[in-house]
Amino acid sequence: MTEVLILLVGLVAGAVIAVLVVRRRRVEPAQRTRRILFPYVGTQLSLSALDAALRISRVENATLVPAYLAPVPMAVPLDTPIPRACDEAIEQRATAAGVPVDGRIGRGRTVRHALRQLLAEERYDRIVVAAATARTDGLSSADVAWLLEHAPGEVAILRPADEAALATA
Repeated sequence: MTEVLILLVGLVAGAVIAVLVVRRRRVEPAQRTRRILFPYVGTQLSLSALDAALRISRVENATLVPAYLAPVPMAVPLDTPIPRACDEAIEQRATAAGVPVDGRIGRGRTVRHALRQLLAEERYDRIVVAAATARTDGLSSADVAWLLEHAPGEVAILRPADEAALATA
């Protein structure tokens, strides 16, 4: 009789734990209020930086906000339509990771100007940025320094090691 009682208590405890784990993993869209801004430039996106932003977004139940920083020449109006770079690839990786995406394009005369405009217009809780390397595009050291001085809130800078990059061109 005691063995049956112990077994029954174990089964009930296991069921309660399973229900709690399932509830914790299933986050309703209304609960996803945090936003992780992931600005990127160029045609070679760092996969490790993107994966880091996705991991942070997943852990924090946040929406990833990838934002392509597009420099627009002076001869062209700032509101000129610009094709989005990496959108499909980012959305595919985010879907596989279970992270919602809300993509943006930041326009400006320079990358820094586009970043300044984006920071002024977007709501975010954290910024994850890839620094430029020999094989991947990213923010230059001068733009990273500017970002660290001017962006409110937490900023995570990743300088990827030599890696495969996601080509967009």
